[in-house]
Amino acid sequence: MARYFDVHPDNPQRRAIGQVVRLIREDGLIAYPTDSCYALGCRLGNKNGIDRIKEIRALDDKHHFTLICQDFAQLGQFVHVSNAVFRLVKAATPGKYTFILPATKEVPRRLMHQKKKTVGVRIPEHVVTQALVAELGEPLLSSTLLLPDQEEPMTQGWEIKERLDHQVDAVLDSGECGTEPTTVIDLSEGEPVIVRVGAGDTSRFE
Repeated sequence: MARYFDVHPDNPQRRAIGQVVRLIREDGLIAYPTDSCYALGCRLGNKNGIDRIKEIRALDDKHHFTLICQDFAQLGQFVHVSNAVFRLVKAATPGKYTFILPATKEVPRRLMHQKKKTVGVRIPEHVVTQALVAELGEPLLSSTLLLPDQEEPMTQGWEIKERLDHQVDAVLDSGECGTEPTTVIDLSEGEPVIVRVGAGDTSRFE
């Protein structure tokens, strides 16, 4: 059974965040809120966690996973960013965007796009998400919590707990966080390509 954490959206309890991070470090899989919608998350090197996400979401090997980063310093360790791309990303973060960029050697090969050697990265605005990655001290491997039989992600923590009780190790609930996933921008070739229109305004990349 998944552990259930009721976390304050503006002042997340440090004890609860600490307990969740301990689960992540012990290779647990969590469902947690972001500034666009709920997501599944695990430690970067957690192969079993990655397999569990793929199973829950019925994903194939072409799926782009996302690294949830605390800040630019952390993001820069995992993706290659040119000066022009840096300015574009900097202007849009933290926010509701996922950027696809060339991965560095810090990213496990199984997380990269097989041919392009790219990975998704993002710096969210959500207080609880920020508290998690700050306590973890490394990016959180993440994927939108969109189940194969659903058109929109679930928005209620208790509903996620009920549905995925035996598939995840913890559910964080800090209230609703919307159903619209991030806007995805591919910057791997330098020029922005809008892959998915979502919660983030696309006008700056058009």
